[in-house]
Amino acid sequence: MVAFVVSILGLVAMIGIFWWYKDRTPRDHDFTWGEAMVFATFVFSGFFLAYGIVPHQWLVWADNELNWRPDRTVWGIGNILRPEAEGGWLPLTISWLTIRDLIAVTIYGILLGVNIWLWSVWQNRGKDDTKVVEKVSEYGRPLVKEGV
Repeated sequence: MVAFVVSILGLVAMIGIFWWYKDRTPRDHDFTWGEAMVFATFVFSGFFLAYGIVPHQWLVWADNELNWRPDRTVWGIGNILRPEAEGGWLPLTISWLTIRDLIAVTIYGILLGVNIWLWSVWQNRGKDDTKVVEKVSEYGRPLVKEGV
């Protein structure tokens, strides 16, 4: 559990570093070759942490400490999910290994969504969303005060 939590905290720290740097970097900044290499390494490390280490640590924790094995079936609260093979009503057998894998897929999906959102935040940094709308006449020409 400690390794899983530390990997999540490392990922959150990397997102914090990204957010701090995003606010410092103007949109029209030209990156040097060295800066680009450092940032590429940083992004690769973030991908490796998000798509490699975090899901792996979840699977290790579920296998070892939670003891979610394929021979242990999920019965649910009040035996609501008890399978027919074990005297219940449910026509399929759900093992804890299946739940473990579904949680791993959910972790991948959430991190993919965060990844897409962070790229969007980076691409839209420094854009001014408050545009001044000029008043126009019926013909589409801008209205100008007299004497200006």
